[in-house]
Amino acid sequence: MEAGIVGLPNVGKSTLFNALTKANALAANYPFATIEPNVGVVPIPDDRLEVIQRYIKTQKVVPASLRLVDIAGIVKGAATGEGLGNKFLSHIREVDAIVQVVRCFRKAPGGEDILHVSGSVDPLRDIEVINTELVLADLESVEGSLSKAERSAKSGDKEAVARFEVLKKVKPVLEAGTPARALKLDDPEQQRQFRQMGLITAKRVLYVMNVDEDDLLGESDECKRVREFAASQGSEAVPVCAKIECELGMMADGERQEMLEALGLKEPALSSLSRAAYKLLGLQSYFTAGEKEVRAWTIPQGATAPQAAGVIHTDFEKGFIRVEVYSVADLEKHKSEKAIKEAGRMRIEGKDYVMRDSDVCHFLFNG
Repeated sequence: MEAGIVGLPNVGKSTLFNALTKANALAANYPFATIEPNVGVVPIPDDRLEVIQRYIKTQKVVPASLRLVDIAGIVKGAATGEGLGNKFLSHIREVDAIVQVVRCFRKAPGGEDILHVSGSVDPLRDIEVINTELVLADLESVEGSLSKAERSAKSGDKEAVARFEVLKKVKPVLEAGTPARALKLDDPEQQRQFRQMGLITAKRVLYVMNVDEDDLLGESDECKRVREFAASQGSEAVPVCAKIECELGMMADGERQEMLEALGLKEPALSSLSRAAYKLLGLQSYFTAGEKEVRAWTIPQGATAPQAAGVIHTDFEKGFIRVEVYSVADLEKHKSEKAIKEAGRMRIEGKDYVMRDSDVCHFLFNG
């Protein structure tokens, strides 16, 4: 799963990306400093992995991860090709969700001014600029597809008819300046066609408030306004000081813990950010545990046992027979898999089993 980091130039987007991926790179204070999207893999912090390893000794621990794409700064007019807009918008179409970085800081870490592309700090205006460009890009895409879809629908093909109906329904939504995700569809085939269109504004958005060093909890008026806006959109807003997070990411564990304590933080803000992005995508984790490794596997909420097995290897899904499963809480209570079985907590589930977050699994399949 991938999330794309977007934002106006000079909002701290690349600094945030570097912090997330622990990249030691200097961020240039220029619009369009990032020409090609950078891709990084971010681990999802999960205390349950430590619990499992406590009772099942293993050689290594592998957390779930999220791929992040750093997409160069969007400016007003990007949908019509302003700056390098069209190229950047095409990158956004390919990700599963959007992480929009919003500038809530006023000064650079050294106290000097960082020029805002619009001349002043106003996070809601910035959000509107980005969202408008994404809506306009989707509208252009929909308008360009309508004629062809109408011709295809005349054949009577069920899928073609559904696609044309969706395009007709989503066009006025976009024309009103509203994201495509606001469209409600009841017909399953129309829902499927809608998902396949790859509309940017159909994707969920997580707002990241890049805050000043003296406002790590995001209590400024700017942050309050962003939170209210995010809530009105059914989304979330997370405060992060990208500069501090970048420093934390380059420290040894002991030094990092000392700095967190000095700042009054329990964990790096990026931990809550990556978990929020994971949740935003509708994902959950299940675990496998053995002598070689304890690993968290990423699956969509609602996935069945065979689908979960297929994440490990496609052959596991094809040849799925059954799964032995228990929860991390079972392991914490009973201390071993042997004791879990003796307590009758080891369950045998079949093909219809819907996976639960925190399941620990042993799959049996025809190889």
